[in-house]
Amino acid sequence: VGIGAWAIRTACMHRRAWQDMGLPPLRVAVNLSARQFVQASLLKDVRDSLAQARIEAHWLELEITESTVMHDPDQAMKLLGEFKKMGVHLTVDDFGTGYSSLAYLKRLPLDCVKIDRSFIRGVPEDPSDCAIARTIINMAHSLQLTVVAEGVENFAQAEFLVQQGCDEVQGYYYSKPLSEEDLVDFLLNEGNKTGARRTPHKKPALQAI
Repeated sequence: VGIGAWAIRTACMHRRAWQDMGLPPLRVAVNLSARQFVQASLLKDVRDSLAQARIEAHWLELEITESTVMHDPDQAMKLLGEFKKMGVHLTVDDFGTGYSSLAYLKRLPLDCVKIDRSFIRGVPEDPSDCAIARTIINMAHSLQLTVVAEGVENFAQAEFLVQQGCDEVQGYYYSKPLSEEDLVDFLLNEGNKTGARRTPHKKPALQAI
């Protein structure tokens, strides 16, 4: 839990530092553990981190897994609702690997779903993976959610996802994980061309993951 709170604070402080350096606007995404998600201090930790870093809430994204939400969906709905009021961006990570109820999913105040890499690995060769990816994209769009594909490693995968209307992709095809120092160099040198997570179109949507 302590490490989780540190991660939120550090992400917000880096976001502030990058803004002060004049880098392109970036949203920072932080994964929440199941244990962290049920802590009474989480809401305060996020509020304090945003205030200390002096950044607006919409520049922070919190990622949770399906299993975390479904452990106590009613409580999750209340907490996510509070984050939504603050303006924090909310994402379900590794979508498709858990046992989420679509009845609850449609009620959650989410902004985005991320297709798990296990369903991306086989596209465009594997018909089953293609069907699953296509179904998730269509379902999410029908719920007015943004869709991100994880684990994109080659042009064929990126091209398939573009054709299916996927909003953003992330993976080694664009960049390997980078240290904070290397990320700054990457953004300064390549930020106008590509990003670690981006829309596979001409105008990338940069994001620090």
